[in-house]
Amino acid sequence: MNRKLTFFSFLLVALFAWGCKKTATPDQYNRLASDPELLHKCSEQLTDVIVYDIFKPPVASRIYAYAYLASYETLRQQATKQYPSLAGKLNNFPDVPKPEAGKEYCLPLASVKALCTVGRTLTFSADRWDTFEKDFYKKYEEMGIPEEVYARSVAYGEQVAKHVLDYAGKDNYKQTRGFRHTLAHKPGSWEPTPPTYVEACEPRWNTVRSFTLDSASQFMPPPPAAFDMNTKSAFYQLAKEVYDINVNMTEEQKSIAYFWDDNAFVSHISGHATFAEKKMTPPGHWVAITRTVARNQKADMMKSMEAYSLASIALYDAFITCWDAKYKTDRIRPVTVIQKSFDPKWMPFLETPAFPEYVSGHSSISAAAGRVLTHIFGDNVAFTDSTEHRYGHGVRSFKSFEHADWDTTISRVYGGIHFRDGVEQGTYQGEKVGNWVLNKLKGVKPKEPEMVRTVKNESK
Repeated sequence: MNRKLTFFSFLLVALFAWGCKKTATPDQYNRLASDPELLHKCSEQLTDVIVYDIFKPPVASRIYAYAYLASYETLRQQATKQYPSLAGKLNNFPDVPKPEAGKEYCLPLASVKALCTVGRTLTFSADRWDTFEKDFYKKYEEMGIPEEVYARSVAYGEQVAKHVLDYAGKDNYKQTRGFRHTLAHKPGSWEPTPPTYVEACEPRWNTVRSFTLDSASQFMPPPPAAFDMNTKSAFYQLAKEVYDINVNMTEEQKSIAYFWDDNAFVSHISGHATFAEKKMTPPGHWVAITRTVARNQKADMMKSMEAYSLASIALYDAFITCWDAKYKTDRIRPVTVIQKSFDPKWMPFLETPAFPEYVSGHSSISAAAGRVLTHIFGDNVAFTDSTEHRYGHGVRSFKSFEHADWDTTISRVYGGIHFRDGVEQGTYQGEKVGNWVLNKLKGVKPKEPEMVRTVKNESK
């Protein structure tokens, strides 16, 4: 009984306190709530939880894409025709519930609520969301938003989040859980790699529903160089190049490789002791680049939201088509070849990810995101990326998004985890995906990738 009285008393005090607050006009509180920094803080929180929960890169891309889709579809309700709904443009994505006519909303608040709701649902660490949201929403309470508008806006954000989560629930993701890759045991085929020799990651990722692709194989790259250890073969030369670079690495090459490592779970083995570090994933790195440039350009909340959403969709779809190529080609990793044919004690500079080599995932998803961000923010947009400085990975500056994604590409050769044709074809594939996303969702047709380009053995 006392507990009931205590709760009832607390509720009365809370309602009285809210009622005593000075309420603002819609123009006033919407202006305050439209501060893009509030969106960026939610974005940082989402990445922090993804890192903490150690999601694999393809799965991380899925979380980002659905969370930003929900936020975009909520916020765009107040926007101009420049930001149309993605319903009917994304594969099987139905019309989004609209705000109730004649009612007042704070859609920026609803938008971040949608983002946090989807992010919370698709991740594990609810306690981290509890801690974040407890303090985060106080900022909105202090804006003078009327109580009924605040409650209605939060409810609308949750409604759109549920709509997007229902859509996500039909993407075949759950059906891919538990599948394992069967080793072919053929010359040139993938096998588990040191130091942990774990099983292959997400072998059925090509069966999840994409957002824009006609099929997972839509941008299938040409076949890789055939496995042939004859010293005059193309494959042998590719393997020899990786080996030669890695036994004579410059400090600049090491810096580039380590900067783009983006390994979500790096293993460290010393004798019988094993421990690991949690770090940002490749899609998380490009979401952070999106945030950096949005801040640099002082982009408003709607433009920032579009950048997050479209870049995340491109990242997700690039993973699907890249993973389709990986498991169809089932190509061996450099460390396996080099240890068997060049030096049994050789280890790459970076830990080799647990999936087939061709094509490079980081190259593909980086190029896809780079194409989208170039369209939104402009070509030749210089920026300094300190995304993973907190993890000890340094800071690098780039002349453009394309400069950054080709830097990513050569980093995988420097790191000893990819052959040159794997990174180059991965980049071309990603550029095609990025172009496709822009065409489907924005009706624009960027220039096609130039297939004659190659990465050089130095930073561009």
